Amino acid sequence: MQRRGRLVLVPLAIALVVAAVQYFSAHKTVDSETGRVLRGAFSDEQGAALGLQAYRQILASEQVLESGAEADLVRRVAARLVPVIGEAGRGFEWAVSVVRNPQANAFCLPGGKIVVYTGILPVARTEDGLAVVMGHEIAHATLRHGSQRMLKTQLAQTVMQGVAASTSMSDMSGEQRQAVLSALGVGTRVGVLLPFSREHESEADERGLLYAARAGYDPREAIGFWERMSANSGGNPPEFLSTHPSHGSRIERLRALLPRALEEYQRAAPRLRDSSHVPAR
Repeated sequence: MQRRGRLVLVPLAIALVVAAVQYFSAHKTVDSETGRVLRGAFSDEQGAALGLQAYRQILASEQVLESGAEADLVRRVAARLVPVIGEAGRGFEWAVSVVRNPQANAFCLPGGKIVVYTGILPVARTEDGLAVVMGHEIAHATLRHGSQRMLKTQLAQTVMQGVAASTSMSDMSGEQRQAVLSALGVGTRVGVLLPFSREHESEADERGLLYAARAGYDPREAIGFWERMSANSGGNPPEFLSTHPSHGSRIERLRALLPRALEEYQRAAPRLRDSSHVPAR
């Protein structure tokens, strides 16, 4: 029996060793603002290549605005945000595009490719509100959240494979085995992956708010923006089953961050910064 007990643990033990190797051999980047080591599944160079590929595919399938008030607004905000990012954006090749699409959406791909849908502009309402949105999306890229999330998913999958191969489940019926694996899968998703995504959203809220403030945009606009997003979004799933914080939790956290952001805002130069290094698309 003792020997069987050891054998039961072998697949899981191997999986844990593999997961540890994956974690410690992961690509590392140091967050220039906090000094924290960020571990991810791919390097900055790989991320930039993936981001560029996705960017080209998106632009090929969407109606891109080359000129006009909406395009000018988004480019103006990007031109003020990019210079304040500092070391976190080192090596990024920035580009910004505006897409005619009614979705309230914007994102920044790894490597600095920014896409803003026109549907987000009425919700942002003001240039300051748009800066909050774009700062948040840029922060996802500068904090390497995509790479971090992929690594976390890989680690979870490795451990799950070890559980699935465990001989402790060999005496179960197929139905029992599937039930256990399903329960573990849900537990991993709710207990690890979703909170990890919510943590990223909160990090991007904080860093993006500071980016906007440093660029001379009023960070208080973040509160109004998320209140409008809440009004427009209708019903939301419970926070523990969502990849994003609830709007109420988000607004509460942003209020707590405002004093620091307002200090950055008051120190920011009021003039617009040169936008020549942000290529138009």
